[in-house]
Amino acid sequence: MELEEVYRQDISLLIALQILVEERSVTQTAKRLHLSQSATSRILSRLRVMLNDPLFSRVGQQLVPTQFALDCYQQLQNPLGEIIEVLTPQAFVPQHCQQKFTIAATDFAIQALLPFVLADIYRQAPNISIEIVPVQHQTLLSQLSVQDVDVAICRAIGPTDNLHHHPLGLVGVSCLVATDHPLANASMSLSDYLHYPHVTTAISDGVKAIVDGAIEAYPPRKELLRTPYLGGALNLIELQPVIITLPQGMAQLAAEQHQLVIKPLPFAIAPLNYSLFWHSRGQLDKGQQWLRHTLTTAITKLLNNTAAETTA
Repeated sequence: MELEEVYRQDISLLIALQILVEERSVTQTAKRLHLSQSATSRILSRLRVMLNDPLFSRVGQQLVPTQFALDCYQQLQNPLGEIIEVLTPQAFVPQHCQQKFTIAATDFAIQALLPFVLADIYRQAPNISIEIVPVQHQTLLSQLSVQDVDVAICRAIGPTDNLHHHPLGLVGVSCLVATDHPLANASMSLSDYLHYPHVTTAISDGVKAIVDGAIEAYPPRKELLRTPYLGGALNLIELQPVIITLPQGMAQLAAEQHQLVIKPLPFAIAPLNYSLFWHSRGQLDKGQQWLRHTLTTAITKLLNNTAAETTA
C-alpha cells in the first residue's frame, strides 16, 4: 500500500484495535477511549471492514482475538510506541543534544563575542556542532529561512521586519593607536583624527559607514586599509602612525593583548544596537530555544560588562 493510500485510512482505529486486544471487552475498551459502548462497537465494525478480518469472536462475556488480530497487535507495538514518543512532549536536555547549529555573525561578533560564549555553550551541550558564517545584512531573511542559518548576531542594517529578535546591547566605537603614536599621550581632536592615516575594521558591522556619515562635511580620511580582521590592522600599526577605528569590545581586547592605547572618537555617533535575530521556522524548536537563551544571556552580560568598563 502506498503512503497516500495509508493517509486515506483512519489510522486511529489501530489504537482501538490495540486496546480491544488488551481488554478483550467492548465495555472496558469504551472506558479507556472515553467513548460510549455503541460507539466502540461501531469502531470494531469499521476495523473488521478495513482489515478484512473478523478480528474477534465472542466467548461468553469475553472477546477472543483471531490470530490475525494478535499478529496485528504485535506488529503495531513498535510503530505506535514511536508515535506516542513523538507526540509526548520531551524535556530538552543540553547534554543529550546532538544538533548542528549555524550562527551568522558580524566581524565584531565573530572576533569579540563568540569566543567568550562558545566555551559555556559546549560545557552545557558537548555533543552539538556549530558552524559560524558571515552575516548577510541585505538578505538576512533569506539567510535565516531558506539558507538554514539558525540565528544571526548583528545590528539591523537590512530588512528585518519578518524576523523575530531579542536585543543584546549597545556597542560603541573607539580608536586604537600604538604607544609611540604622537597622540598616545594626548587628547585627540577631530583635526588630529582627520590628519593621520586610518585603518577601519569590523566592516560588516557598518563602522565605516557610521563614521563617514558623521564626518561627511569634512575632508575625507586617508584610509590605508579596510579589513574585517584585526590581525592585518595590527601589522600595519607597527609601520605607520595609523589610527584604527573599531568597535569597543575589539579595541579593549587588542589594547590588552598588544599594549595599545584606546582613544575615544573625537565626535559623537550613535552606538551599534546589537540584537539576536531568528526566523519563525525555529521558533518552537527546543534546541534552538536553548541556543537563543544561552547566547542572549551570555552576550548581554558581556556587552554590559564592556560598557561598564568603558565608562569606569
